[in-house]
Amino acid sequence: MPDVLTAPRALRIHETDTVAVAVEALEAGAEVLGVTLRADVPAGHKIALVPHAEGDAVVKYGFPIGRATEAIAPGEWVHSHNLATRLSGEDEYSYDPVDTDRPAARDVPTWAGYRRPDGRVGTRNELWVLNTVGCVNRAAERIARAVDARFGPEGEGVIDGAHAFAHPYGCSQLGDDLGHTRQLLARLAAHPNAGGVLVLGLGCENNQLDAFLQEADRTDGRVRGFAAQHVLDEVEEGTTLAEEIVGLMRSDQRETVSAADLVLGFKCGGSDGFSGVTANPLVGRVADRVAAWGGRGILTEVPEMFGAERVLMQRATDRGVFERTVDLVNDFKRYFLDHNQPVYENPSPGNKDGGLTTLEEKSLGAIQKGGRAPVAEVVRYTGRASVPGHDGFRPGLALLESPGNDGVSSTALTAAGAALVLFTTGRGTPLGFPAPTVKIATNDAVAARKPHWIDFSAGPLLTGEADLDGLADRFVADLLAIASGRRRTRNETNDYREIAIWKAGVTL
Repeated sequence: MPDVLTAPRALRIHETDTVAVAVEALEAGAEVLGVTLRADVPAGHKIALVPHAEGDAVVKYGFPIGRATEAIAPGEWVHSHNLATRLSGEDEYSYDPVDTDRPAARDVPTWAGYRRPDGRVGTRNELWVLNTVGCVNRAAERIARAVDARFGPEGEGVIDGAHAFAHPYGCSQLGDDLGHTRQLLARLAAHPNAGGVLVLGLGCENNQLDAFLQEADRTDGRVRGFAAQHVLDEVEEGTTLAEEIVGLMRSDQRETVSAADLVLGFKCGGSDGFSGVTANPLVGRVADRVAAWGGRGILTEVPEMFGAERVLMQRATDRGVFERTVDLVNDFKRYFLDHNQPVYENPSPGNKDGGLTTLEEKSLGAIQKGGRAPVAEVVRYTGRASVPGHDGFRPGLALLESPGNDGVSSTALTAAGAALVLFTTGRGTPLGFPAPTVKIATNDAVAARKPHWIDFSAGPLLTGEADLDGLADRFVADLLAIASGRRRTRNETNDYREIAIWKAGVTL
């Protein structure tokens, strides 16, 4: 994507765009980018720069974002009243790789992380309490609170914290649903930020403890598990076992590691008209640098690739990755259609209020989080991304199967191995997930209004106070400080840590 072409009150993102984005609320009669506004235009919304006949493509980011549903004159507000999607169902795709201008390798920075026996590197050394079934959520939380109070940052400081992750599943599930619950939780049990894991079951659930522990495939001796029905006092039993695990974690020390070992997950939520202009391209610069360093970034939210998928397919590292990307996209479209839902039922009301009209527009902005990095891998839901040092690893992006829902997709990113989740937002959210969740605001107003939610603002890109590479330098420095434990994210200080599991099947 070329550098943003700026004007004092509006942005034209690509030189071929037929619309611009209002940086601030503009009134009818204002002059911007050579046109006179014919209507008031809210901040983040689109302004027509050229005449459009009914049916003409409206272009943003250099790509069509939909079709005009009526004639649109220059200076008119472009939104749901005169712009509609062009998406329908499944598509056919051809393998047409492009040699994009990929970033040159820079000096690879270092950070201080916890290297685990399997070679993965964690940003935290925490005890995670995972329950096989929702029936024991509260017991798991009580155990985690007791251990955190004694051994966490406010106690002896032996570990970086103890946390439980409540969920409602694990019983009355069948087939893929049950498998996904077990596999997702098992991937969390093997996460490098979990220096130790306590697994709490009930005893009679479908997600049986033995099968779960086998799925977790963690061989470092730092997992303990029991069924609450088989002990007298489940909180006392769990606390005792957790203390044993903490004893094994006491000797863990951070060591200097390469930035290539920092696996990052990329997510956007509560987007607005600036998401694809500021925060997402900022994260995209980080994705480019991770690829240049020889590392792995993970991009998900498959429905928010619809309409922009060809851009990603062109960057596949080989035909096999291309074909797996095609399957990923079309399988997800089929999932919508099998449930009699249109593939374009997005953006959300909040997105539309912020200036996003069609799914193509949202998707083209969303994939900016992947920068120009090569697409090197496709990971299905509950799978783990490969990392440096593993057989067949190639630097760049992994595309992860998951819906756009913030909780489900961010949990899937963590389960796939992300040791930090970079979460861009134009509306703001307090959410956090098992991995430290770095919230990046698209504009300074959100960052100022919600400083207890937001970790970093991409707003200086709107005001002209910083350029993309300069702001990326600052952002990377912050990320390495967070990864090294010198700073905590807002979700950590607020103790917002949640998981959500994708449910698509029958409940008994």
